[in-house]
Amino acid sequence: MFGLDSKDTKLLIVVALLVILAPFILNPFPTDSALAQFNAGYPDLMQRFVIFGIFAIGFNILFGLTGYLSFGHAAFLGVGSYAAVWMFKLLSYNVIPAIALSVIVAALFSVLIGYISLRRSGIYFSILTLAFAQMSFALAYSVLSNPKFNLTNGETGLQVYPGDPQVLHHEGLPDVPHLFGIAMRDNFWEPVFGGWSFTFNNGYYLCAVLLIAVFYLSIRIFRSPFGMMLRAVKSNQQRMNYTGLNARPYTLAAFVISGMYAGLAGGLLAAMDPLAGAERMQWTASGEVVLMTILGGAGTLIGPVLGAGFIKYFENIFSKINDNVLHQWFSFMPDGMEDFMVFVLHPFIGKGWHLTLGLLFMLVVIFLPGGLVEGGQRIAALFRGGRKKRGGAEDGEHHPKPSPHVAE
Repeated sequence: MFGLDSKDTKLLIVVALLVILAPFILNPFPTDSALAQFNAGYPDLMQRFVIFGIFAIGFNILFGLTGYLSFGHAAFLGVGSYAAVWMFKLLSYNVIPAIALSVIVAALFSVLIGYISLRRSGIYFSILTLAFAQMSFALAYSVLSNPKFNLTNGETGLQVYPGDPQVLHHEGLPDVPHLFGIAMRDNFWEPVFGGWSFTFNNGYYLCAVLLIAVFYLSIRIFRSPFGMMLRAVKSNQQRMNYTGLNARPYTLAAFVISGMYAGLAGGLLAAMDPLAGAERMQWTASGEVVLMTILGGAGTLIGPVLGAGFIKYFENIFSKINDNVLHQWFSFMPDGMEDFMVFVLHPFIGKGWHLTLGLLFMLVVIFLPGGLVEGGQRIAALFRGGRKKRGGAEDGEHHPKPSPHVAE
């Protein structure tokens, strides 16, 4: 199906169902319950899950396949956002031209950075990409905000103003990002079932469709001869060079494709909220996508999506928990014990959510080197092993088939 084998087709269907049914899946608790704060099925957060999933999928094409660790991918995310907002300012709020321009500009920018950075490998490549990203951040934050041309509007951020040309905008179209008149911020269905309420948002489903499309593309890349060449680069580039194959065109192509994914993510961020700031190009944003990929499982197909969702969930849900919430949770305890529990958990919530994430990241790296995907595989193996034992199946390790002697 779609040029994929049965295993990859099932994976694509699973991802598509998870993304499409996310408003239901991410709202497991009733709206009025004490646990409702752990629900993540609201449009803004779901959009971040999907957009940063696209960002991480693209990064994984470079890092997971070639082993080249870039610390500068946030530059392409920021460039994509700026390009999209400029398209809003000059043409109209229609998201299609904005997203297209963000991908094109990110591709051109990644060709420039990749052509220079890929002359080195290992830590030298990583440092070069980090340097380019920080230079891009400095340009966006100060140099390009010069009042004479003001391409980025500095620390205030680039946004759309009433006096902007918007030559294709006319009455009847929303004054917000839209898809041929369908406003991205609007909800098209808000059902209520018992104590549960769900929100189906236009902008989220645009991002969802694009995630499914780029995930399918990543599968095709992973299974293609091009993907095999990238794995060869990761395995032993020196041996590959000895065979007469030049690895640089393949690594540059992977770098550009990865940059285009990042540009798409940046364009979608602007499409959901028409504002672009230099902070999207900072080194912390590049480090975040590295964490997403490693946490989910570098080199796997679905791992980066899981990692992106995991980190964005902690960033948005755990950061909102404060001492008042903790007191509500432990109100059934005696006063002294309640205060003690709040005192113990206080460093791990609110602004301290980074500490909780860091500890979880350490546990994953130590016990699950393959990331969350490896954890899922281990759990699945335990269930399969349990079914085999209950079914009376023979254990191949203890009851091996008789093997012939060498002389026979």
